[in-house]
Amino acid sequence: MTLATRPLGRTGTDVTILSYGAMELRGQPRGPAIADEDAGRLLNAVLDSGINLIDTSIDYGRSEELIGHYVGHRREEFFLASKCGCLLETPADAAPPFPHDYSAANVRAGVEQSLRRLRTDRLDLVQVHMSPSRAQLESDQTVETLLSLREEGKVRFIGMSGILPNLPDHIAMDLFEVFQIPYSAVQREHEDLISAAAATGAGTLIRGGAARGGAALDKQWRQGPLGLPQGEGQRRWEASGVRDILDDMSGQEFMLRFTLSHPDLSTTIVGTSDIEHLRANLAIAGKGPLPSQVYEQAKQRLPRAGG
Repeated sequence: MTLATRPLGRTGTDVTILSYGAMELRGQPRGPAIADEDAGRLLNAVLDSGINLIDTSIDYGRSEELIGHYVGHRREEFFLASKCGCLLETPADAAPPFPHDYSAANVRAGVEQSLRRLRTDRLDLVQVHMSPSRAQLESDQTVETLLSLREEGKVRFIGMSGILPNLPDHIAMDLFEVFQIPYSAVQREHEDLISAAAATGAGTLIRGGAARGGAALDKQWRQGPLGLPQGEGQRRWEASGVRDILDDMSGQEFMLRFTLSHPDLSTTIVGTSDIEHLRANLAIAGKGPLPSQVYEQAKQRLPRAGG
């Protein structure tokens, strides 16, 4: 099976519609237990499947180091995205979301650390993490620092991992070449902003697009600004009655294919520490977007924001 690809905005790169999110490689206590060798097998399976974008972060524990160690020799096979603004070391006693520092010194130090850990001479994409305000970006000279790193060849493209309320300002800045945005059938708050970002020529990376599927929806969501309140994803799913139009389609398949149906999506990031889960997602992605009638009916039933 060959995964379909879409243009990543104006970057000139085509990316597979399914990409790999490496947060699940962070290990315990914040993620699933995974041996280094198993992480290596998983990462190589990702590339062997044809997936050509891997998304990681300093905040994801040992993720960057594992990527560098196990697939650094395959660097030319994938588009590598990481984050900036993260502290150089994840606070041992803190729970996500972690504190961030968008100062020039910390952003530069973080990018250079990522280059060492990932065993590469450039990051294809560096995304400002956690959606700081435009005022903070300007006062910390975050964008100027990233532009300097791009001029030095350490960074190819600059992105924003953005959410409301600051995402409209980020789009209006007309500086970011890629946006990472949360979106799924049960989290449609940013649906129009994905299109607004794409209209500027930016690529769009969607996170949370699989939402674990149906019965396990709320495993995806966290309290606070990055997710839905506890129980809200499941409540929206149950209240919509969308199961009635799915026939034999599983919740997992519906959730992922709904996300892939967004016309302005470049790719959706799906993370896993399990090869069988990876293969299941690949099989679903291979089916492509939902049939148009199912997609339109589902949008009518599922709330765009609360409700």
